[in-house]
Amino acid sequence: MANPTSRGSSGEPVRNSMQGGNYTPWTNTHFVLPYGLRLQQTKNAGDTSVTIPSGITFVYAIAVGGGGGGSNQDGGGAGGIAWGWTLANSTCVVGTGGASTASGNYTRYGNVIAGGGGGNSTGVLGGGGSGAGSGNAGGTNYWGIPAGSGGGTAPAKGGSGGGAGGGGRSGASGTTGGAGGDGISGGGGGGNSGATGTCIAGAGGNGLAGGGGGTARSSSGTCTGGNGGTGYSILNPSTTYTGGTATSGIASGYGGGGAGVAGNGAAPSGSVGGVGGLGGGGGGAGLTGGAGGAGILYLFY
Repeated sequence: MANPTSRGSSGEPVRNSMQGGNYTPWTNTHFVLPYGLRLQQTKNAGDTSVTIPSGITFVYAIAVGGGGGGSNQDGGGAGGIAWGWTLANSTCVVGTGGASTASGNYTRYGNVIAGGGGGNSTGVLGGGGSGAGSGNAGGTNYWGIPAGSGGGTAPAKGGSGGGAGGGGRSGASGTTGGAGGDGISGGGGGGNSGATGTCIAGAGGNGLAGGGGGTARSSSGTCTGGNGGTGYSILNPSTTYTGGTATSGIASGYGGGGAGVAGNGAAPSGSVGGVGGLGGGGGGAGLTGGAGGAGILYLFY
C-alpha cells in the first residue's frame, strides 16, 4: 500500500528536547507514525477536551475507534484506525467499545475520524466486520482503502482490507468456523453452533487491532472457541499484543478478545466472551458476548 501520510519535518523542539518525552526516531519506518514529531497527548474514552499550546496551528492525529462487542456466536470486529494532519482543535471524541452485540463508537479529532468495529454487524469507516452466517463486511477506511468482504460459507476466511471482513459461521460437526480477515483492523471470527460433535470456532483476524474469536457449541463432543486476533503498538511498532486465548469444553467453548493497539485481549471469563484490548480490540463471543476494547487518540506536534 502506498503511504498516504506526509511526514513531519524535524524542528528545534525535536532536536534539542528529546529528554522526558516520546518522540519518533528517524529510523522508524512505520507507515502511520509521523517522522520527527513528539507524542504530546494521549486521550482515552470519556475525554472530550484538548489543550493545545498557543502558536500550534496543525496537529497530527492517530485515532482508533472502539471495538465491536462479540455476540453469543460470533466475534466482534476491531475498531477503525485513521491518521493525518488536522487543524488544532480544543475538543475530541474518543469512542467506547461496544457492549455485547453492539458496535464500537467512533473516535474523532478535527477531520480525522475512525469508526467503530462491527458488533453483530458490518464495520463502520475502517472498522472490522463481525463474524456471522456469511460474515459481515468491514468498512472502507478514512483513506479509502476498500473494505474486506464477509467470509461466506465457513470455513472461508473473511476478506482483508482497511476494515477486514468477519468469518462465516458453521453448523456442521467436525468443521471450523471461518476466521476473521486480516487487515488494518481485523474481522471477527465466525462461530460454530448447532453441531452434534466436535466443533471449533473461527479465530479473530489480525491487524493493528485484532478481531474477537467466535464461540463453539454442540449437543455433545469437545468444542473450542476461537482465539482473539493479534494487534500491534502504533507507538512502538516492534511491540506485539496478543489476543485472548479461547476456552474448550464439552458442548461449549468461548472466544478470546482481540488485541488492541495498546493492550492485550482477554480470555473468556466463565461463559462471557473475552474483552477486547485497549485501542480497538474486538470482543470475543460467549453465552454473553465480550465487550470491545475502548478507542484511543494520539496527538503529535
